[in-house]
Formats: sequence, C-alpha cells, structure tokens
Amino acid sequence: MSIPDDQLAEIRESFENFDLDKNGHITSTEIGDVMKSLGEDIPGYKLREIIKEVDTNQNGTIEFNEFLEIYKSVSTKLKSSQFKELVKKRDKINITGGSSEASAEGTKHSYSDAEKAAFADWINYVLGDDADCKAYLPIVASGESEDMFEKCKDGILLCKMINISVPETIDERTINKGKLNAFKIHENQILVVNSANAIGCSVVNIGAEDLSKGKQHLILGLLWQIIRIGLFSKISLAANPNIAALLREGESLNDLMSLSPEDLLLRWVNYHLEKAGSDRRIKNFSNDIKDSEAYAILLHRISPDPSIIDRPEKLMGVSNLTTRAEIFLTNADKIKMRKFLRAKDIVNGNPKLNLAFVANLFNNYPALDLEDIEQEIEPYEENREEKTFRNWMNSMGVNPYVNHLYNDLADGLILFQLYDVIKPGIVNWDKVNRPPFKIAIGGNMKKIENCNYAVELGKQLKFSLVGIGGEDIRNGTRTLVLALIWQLMRAYTLSMLSKLSQGLNVNDGMIVEWVNKKLETAGKTSRISGCKDPSISTSKPVIDLVDAIKPGAIDYTLVLDGASEEEKHLNATYAISMSRKIGARVYALAEDLVEVKPKMVLTVFACLMTLGLASQV
Repeated sequence: MSIPDDQLAEIRESFENFDLDKNGHITSTEIGDVMKSLGEDIPGYKLREIIKEVDTNQNGTIEFNEFLEIYKSVSTKLKSSQFKELVKKRDKINITGGSSEASAEGTKHSYSDAEKAAFADWINYVLGDDADCKAYLPIVASGESEDMFEKCKDGILLCKMINISVPETIDERTINKGKLNAFKIHENQILVVNSANAIGCSVVNIGAEDLSKGKQHLILGLLWQIIRIGLFSKISLAANPNIAALLREGESLNDLMSLSPEDLLLRWVNYHLEKAGSDRRIKNFSNDIKDSEAYAILLHRISPDPSIIDRPEKLMGVSNLTTRAEIFLTNADKIKMRKFLRAKDIVNGNPKLNLAFVANLFNNYPALDLEDIEQEIEPYEENREEKTFRNWMNSMGVNPYVNHLYNDLADGLILFQLYDVIKPGIVNWDKVNRPPFKIAIGGNMKKIENCNYAVELGKQLKFSLVGIGGEDIRNGTRTLVLALIWQLMRAYTLSMLSKLSQGLNVNDGMIVEWVNKKLETAGKTSRISGCKDPSISTSKPVIDLVDAIKPGAIDYTLVLDGASEEEKHLNATYAISMSRKIGARVYALAEDLVEVKPKMVLTVFACLMTLGLASQV
C-alpha cells in the first residue's frame, strides 16, 4: 500500500498530536484502542502479531515508521482525517511514569480525568454503606488528585468492587483488613487479580505489584472491567425477560440473545425514542448523543414521575450544548441517575462513560412495555458450568468479549484464539474466514467452514470429538459445544502443568497422585480417591492442600466440619478464595466443590498443582 506524500504528512501530524509527551513514540498497549476508535476492532492475537512484526527494536513502543506499517497492514480504508479526529484532546489526559519508570519500561502511560472522576463517584456510591470502607470514602477525584489510586493500593476497595459486580466471588474472611504490612497488602492484591480473572476480566498485563504501587492506568483499566461486568450482568433475557419487548418483526429470541449488551442498550434507547413518537435514532454512544436530545427524550419517557423532568422541547431550546447537557444531568439527578457522566463527557461523546450511564439507567428504569411481547418467553438461563467456561474465555483476552456462550462461538473465531493460546502456531490463519460475514447463505457457509476447521484442530490435539461436527458448533448444540469447550479448558490447564513438569504428559491420575503426596508430605490427614471423592464436598482436601502449598495460609479456626449444607458452602467459599489468595488461577465456584462436580474439581486441583510446582522452580 503506497501512501501519497500529502496523506503521509497528515498522518505524521496526527501521530505527533497523539504523542502527548512528545518523545517520538506511542505505546504498543495503546494501539488496540487507537485502531478500535478508527473502526478497526482487531483481535488481540492479531494485534500482537502485527506489533511483533513492526516493533523492530523490540522496545515495547511504536515509532512513526512502525505505526505506518501497522496502518498499512490493517486496512486500506483507514483515513488520516479519521486519525486526526481521534487524537484531538477530548479531556485532560494525565501522563504517568516519570523518568525512572520510563527508563525501566520504555514507555509512559496516560489516563483520563473523566474516567477517574466517574469511577471514583461510582465507588463512593456503591460502597457508601460498607463499614470496612468508611476510612476510604469519599474518594476525592477532582483535579490532579491521586486519592483513588492511593486508596486502591491495599486491595480492600478492589476486593469490595469485585463482590459488588459479582456477589460472593471473594470470601470476606480472606481479605486482609486492619493494620496492614507490605506482605498482607500483596496478598490482597493477588486475591484481587485472581478473583478478577475468575469473573472474566483480562489481567494478562496486570500483576499484584502493579496494583500495590498504585499504577493509575492499570487500576483504571481493571476497575472499568469490573464495573462493566456488574452493569452488564442484568442486561440479558435471563436477568430481565421483558427485554423480549425489543424484538423486531421477524426476529426470534435467539436473534435477540445474540446481541451484545451494547447493542441491546442501543436498541433499548431507540425503542423508547420510537415510543415517544420521535424520529430520532442513535447508532452509537458517542457522536449520536452529543446534543443530549436522545437522552432528554429517553429520560422523560422512563422516569417514574415525568412531571419532575423537563420536557425535551424545553431542553432543546438551550443552544449551548454544554449548558444543555448540564441541565439534562440535573434532571437525571432528580431520579438519582446522575452517575458516570459530566456535561463535557456528553458533549465530547465519551463512549465508555456514556455506555456506563445508559447501562445504569436501564438497570434501574427499563420501562419495557409487556404488551409488546407477543410470544411466550422461556429464556435460556446460563448455568454454572457455562458461566465458568465463558469467564475463562474472557480472562484469556479473547476478542470480541463472550457475552453468550453459544451465539458468540458460532463463527469459530473465539475457538481459534483459544487454540492459539493452548498451542501457539497450531492455527493456520490463512484458512480462517473473517468477518464481516454476509447474512445470506454464503456467510453461513463461511462460518460452518470455520467451525469444521475448529473441530479438525481439536482432533489434532487428540480431543474426544466423536459425533461433533462444525454444524453443531454453528447451531449452538449445547451438550456438544460444552464437550469441546471443556476439553479446551482442560488442555490449557494441563499445558501449564506440562511446562512445569519437564514436559511430562500430565493426566488426571497424576494430578490426584500429586495431591495426595503433597498432603501426606505436609502431615495432613486428608486424601482423595479421585475427583468424585465425596469428602471433597466438605472442601477440607482443598483447604489442606492450600495450607500444604503455603504453610500457615489457612486459619483453621474458620474451617467447619462440613456436617450441614451451610457449613459445606462456607468451607467451599473459603477454599476457593484462599486458593486464589495464594496465587492459583481458580475458575470454579464454591457450589462446584459442594456438589463435587468432577470437571471443576479437577481444574481446582490442577491449578493448585500448577502453583505448587511453580513454587518449587
């Protein structure tokens, strides 16, 4: 791809505008966001490949000539005018990383004041009544204050935020509180990272030490993932069957379930605009909401008391967009919905914060008309196994994010990314059909071809795939898709173990043998006959194994006999949280131990074995 001289000059000018610290480069970690803003949503694996190819000096940063190579390799549709629009300053951007950090990491990082203010306000709101958080709140986020980052350093606020988004993820008994030293703070942050990973956050580039040091861009990035998961948890047919009111003519429930939460929220806003008799429609949460009109109509319609909300016509009579946005937010505050946004976030079209604002609106005032639901609703509800698999995939950093297990795997692209993680290089990407897929038969055939190739790759890895074909994945046949995903997750876990055991082909029996030997060596009385052993329902074998791997980690005064279901559940939540606290990437849920689900039990012991072997290296 040849770039004309005049366009080249424009690209250089735009690149220099984005190079906020004027050091001649931008960070490789920012490239994905840059390209996404340009309309090129590049999968993480592909982006890493591109960066590896063009980052010739391997310094982790992208110079202008290197960026040109990315520019040319991604798309011929990229326009320098788009790039220039992207890099205009939207809000005050803070550059972090002084000279010492820059020399160590080869880069500096930026974060937005708008996001800092929005997340701090949300934390103040959702944790305001938590007794453990009184010493931390309210967080001050004005100006250049680093109050939020300082208060997140010990991990307590982050643990609490994870439990707000996904209740009972972390057993409160495992959080170090009170007078904390560096060791206890580090333990808390290990618990944060592994628990965030378990609920589907991608923490590939985030370590406990980064959080303990209060690294601003990493804390904001992790907070956004945690908050987003919590906000989106209610935006599904299973959580709110009335979403079926958003069905369009000729659509099925499966069509609706295939939409991402973002797309559902866009449809929800447009539903209310149509119900209000407006011709206005929006396609995004950036440019299309800058004038506040869509918001004004939406708020007036969904408010439980429209009489206290200014009519949209009155709002649109205000010519200054910032003033108009401020009046709108004052109206939103009347129903306690002024969260995430400031007036300039609307006018500047901050997509992340506007998305969060609308999600919070939906969760509190969906106002969906039951009369619009013409068919019997029996929505599919995600079970624990499916939730665990989905969270595991998302924690791997797959792109796009997996919201609905079967629909989002139906084109095979997520599966290819997982195969590539399990065995790098196994996927021949030249054989993979890429989106956009045409709606017609040809597009469906391309997806089936992908799914057939996904089955072929599974067979190369010796998966048991009898009776599973590409069409089963494409059609979302639950039992067969789950069988494939389980083998992917198992292969990933065992591949980690093989690397730590001198390349041995680790199997289930070897894991059980290692567990019992570790327990015996540590002087524990617990033993297991296998992953179906009834004694696992008390979680004592897991608890003892944690203490064997890290002596003194377990407070045995908290361990119960497991004589009742309640005692078993308390032991299980403690076992899972403590496993994560000592460093194990455990995805299973407490109920999996109580009910002795063999697959999930295996992953718990395998993850603990991985940790145990790693500690010996």
